[in-house]
Amino acid sequence: MRITGEQFAGVRRGKTGRFLLTGGTGFLGSHILAELLTRGYPVTALARPGGRHSARERVERLLDWFGLDGDARSRLEVIEGFIDRPGLGLDPGEYSALLGRADEIIHCASDTSFSERKKADVERANIRGMENVLGFAVDGRCFFFHYVSTAYAAGRRAGVCREELVEGKTFINLYEETKCRAEWMASERCAREGIRLSIYRPSIVYGDSETGRSTRFNAVYHPVKTLQFIKNLYEADIRHEGGKRAREMGVEIADDGSLHLPIRVEVAAGGGLNLVPINYFVEAFTVLMEECLEGGIFHIVNHRHKPIEDLIDYTKRLFRIEGLVSCPAAAFDGIPKNPLETLFDTYLEVYAPYMRDTRVFDDRKARSILSKKNVVCPEFDFEVFRRCMTYAMECGWGSKEK
Repeated sequence: MRITGEQFAGVRRGKTGRFLLTGGTGFLGSHILAELLTRGYPVTALARPGGRHSARERVERLLDWFGLDGDARSRLEVIEGFIDRPGLGLDPGEYSALLGRADEIIHCASDTSFSERKKADVERANIRGMENVLGFAVDGRCFFFHYVSTAYAAGRRAGVCREELVEGKTFINLYEETKCRAEWMASERCAREGIRLSIYRPSIVYGDSETGRSTRFNAVYHPVKTLQFIKNLYEADIRHEGGKRAREMGVEIADDGSLHLPIRVEVAAGGGLNLVPINYFVEAFTVLMEECLEGGIFHIVNHRHKPIEDLIDYTKRLFRIEGLVSCPAAAFDGIPKNPLETLFDTYLEVYAPYMRDTRVFDDRKARSILSKKNVVCPEFDFEVFRRCMTYAMECGWGSKEK
């Protein structure tokens, strides 16, 4: 017999139940793991080995980065497994033993690649992985399934996206499509098996708004990294190679020392990036998990899009770049893209649809709960931008080991 609602509330209050967490070495999953351990929850992390590091070593290195003490770590168990394999890649004895140690599941593991070339990998992680983790939830008679999805499971559309399952839509990329399919799989299986379900849909998550720290530097970091690379390339050409390549691209150093890069960036009216910092995501996720004991679908998003015009201005200020301007698509009809603009667009091809995104994420359900706890998304202003990008540069945009 499954646990009753009253019994479940008691388990949560006493923190006597154990979470099984997938994706604990990923960006969102590692932050959730650290937060749960800090709050006193027992957690089993299912993780893969990577490179020369075992699953345990990968998790421990991240906990070092978070600065977790021995008390928090004492609540952690690490199991080496693979969500895309039958039985989670465990032998029958390990699988059976794990069933008895998982009361709730937090499923964060996914392949976030946008590339169609990686279709097999993405579907194996996001679809087959979901099937296997749901199978484990049913076998273990888990009483709650938490799925970390994405707000962009809403698919290719304009206007308001609500906190509800999305009927068949077209999608910008395979990642969006597989996350949407996985939501339906979780919803149908959990409803059939009597398992509570919560789906959490963050928008674009960046580093800590207060410290700038992050374990990953993609999404909003990528265009900034690209512009810094282009700036350094042509600045070095001017200062050390005579500047021939720079002149061919229309690049020059101004009298005040700033670099002129003639790049127009296409924007859409009313569009921009929906950005939330990782510290807000973690706090919002934890409040929703702790408060919503019957489950639901929740957008963890920013009320305000960040206009690309603002991000251009922040980049110009931080790197002392001039010449960057925003413009509508029609501007390129009269004056075709110059070589530098073509180069920039090549680097940003997979992110371009998000830079012109007009989707609006309705978060009334999530906000009604978060507001009672005074959990509010910070503004992505210049100081937050500077903090995050400075930390990213100190880390070599992720090339240096944490």
